[in-house]
Amino acid sequence: MHATKMSRNLGLLLLLIFLIPTALVVISSLNMLRPNAASHFIDEATKCSTNNHRILKVFMYNLPPVFHFGLLGWKGNGHTLWPDLRRRHIPQYPGGLNLQHSIEYWLTLDILSSQFSKNLSGRSAVRVGDSRQADVVFVPFFASISYNRFGKNQKRSKKSADDMLQEKLVHFLVAQEEWKRSGGRDHIIVAHHPNSLLYARMKLWPAIFILADLGRYPPSLANVDKDVIAPYNHLIPAGHQDSGFHGRPTLLYFQGAVYRKDGGTIRQELFYMLRDEKDVHFTFGSIKGDGINQASKGMHASKFCLNIAGDTPSSNRLFDAIASHCVPVIISDDIELPFEDILDYTEFCVFVSTADALRDKFLINFIRGISKEEWSRMWRALKQVEHYFEFQYPSRKNDAVQMIWQAISRKIPATKRKVNRASRLSRMAVAGERRAIAAPLPRNFW
Repeated sequence: MHATKMSRNLGLLLLLIFLIPTALVVISSLNMLRPNAASHFIDEATKCSTNNHRILKVFMYNLPPVFHFGLLGWKGNGHTLWPDLRRRHIPQYPGGLNLQHSIEYWLTLDILSSQFSKNLSGRSAVRVGDSRQADVVFVPFFASISYNRFGKNQKRSKKSADDMLQEKLVHFLVAQEEWKRSGGRDHIIVAHHPNSLLYARMKLWPAIFILADLGRYPPSLANVDKDVIAPYNHLIPAGHQDSGFHGRPTLLYFQGAVYRKDGGTIRQELFYMLRDEKDVHFTFGSIKGDGINQASKGMHASKFCLNIAGDTPSSNRLFDAIASHCVPVIISDDIELPFEDILDYTEFCVFVSTADALRDKFLINFIRGISKEEWSRMWRALKQVEHYFEFQYPSRKNDAVQMIWQAISRKIPATKRKVNRASRLSRMAVAGERRAIAAPLPRNFW
C-alpha cells in the first residue's frame, strides 16, 4: 500500500516535470502574440496597416515669411512668421494665371488652421510640433509664385531672385536634423508650376514633390511612385446654372493658345482639321480682357471640351471643363492625372490617343457617335466628382486640399520603407558620430 502510494506520487512528479516546461513555452508563445505597450514592432505594423484611415501628422518648418506669405506682399508685424488666421488676416493670392498653380498656398493655410481646429471631422492632416512624431515634414515654400514674380534674371550675369531664394532654401533644409534623419525622403515640397524649383529640384529630389505633371522631369527625378500629382486650381468659376444635353448647343469646344512647342504641336494640326466643322468651336484665346468670362460661357454651352497637350502634358483646361460640367476629351498620351489611384477618369472623361486624333475625320466622328445617354451618364458623374478638385479656405471634407493630404498619406508606407532601408548603414556608425544621409544625384539625370 505504502509502495503503491509512493509510486503514484512519483508518477505525478514526473508528469509535472514534463508539463511545467510545456506550459511555460505555450504561455511565452501567447505573450509574444499578444500586443502590448512594449511591442514596438507590432505597434508600428498596426500603424502602417491603418495609415490610410487616420489623420496625417505633419511637421511644418517655421520658415521666414520671405519663403511664403512674404512673396504675396504680407509683412506681418515683424514679430510673427505667420498670418493670424483666427482674426481672418489672410493674405490674398494674386489672380489671373497665377491662381492655377497656387497649391502650396492652400495647403499651408490648411495646416496652419489645423492648430486651432476644435472639430477634426473631414480633416486629413494636422500640424504637430515634434518632428519625430510626424509622418511627413512640410516645406512651406511658395515656389510657383516665386517663379512667376522673380524667375527672370534682372541681369544676364546674375542669378534671379527666385534662384537665390531656392539656394537659401537648399542650404536651410540640408542642415536640418529632420532632413539628415531621412535624407529628405519624408519631406513634402510643392513645385506645381512646371518651371518652378528649377535650381533646387536636382538637389532636393529625394523629397515627395507635389506636381502638376511629370512633363519637365526625368523619371529618376520625379515619378508617380514617389510623388503626388495635384489638380490645377480652375480659373472658370463653378456653380453656374447647369443645363443638360439639349441646353448645350456646341458639340466640341476649345479656346486657347493654338501654336505650342514640343508635344503641343498637335493643337495646330487639330485646329486646321476642326475649325470648319459644324457645331465645333476651336479658336485662339487667352485670359486677357474678358477671356475667362468668355471661356466660361463657351464651356457651359458645350457638351465636350477638348483638353490637348500643350508645352506640358497637362493644363488647367481639364479642371475648367470639370467645373463647367463639360465632358473632357483628353488628347495627351503622357498625362498623369490627380488621384488616379482611387478615381476612374473613364467614368467622366473621354480619352483619345494622339495617333487616332490625327487620323482624318476620326475625332469628330468619334465624338458625334457618343449617344445622349452616354454623355448624360458622364455629365452626372462630373457633378459627383467636381468637389475633389475644389480649392478653398477653410477646406472641406474631400475637397482638393484634403484629397492631396490623403494622396500623401498613401505614400507613407513606401516612404517609411525607403527611410528604414537607407538608415541601415547609418545605424552602424560609431557611437556619438553624427552622420548625415547623403542625397546623391539620381542616375541618368543628365
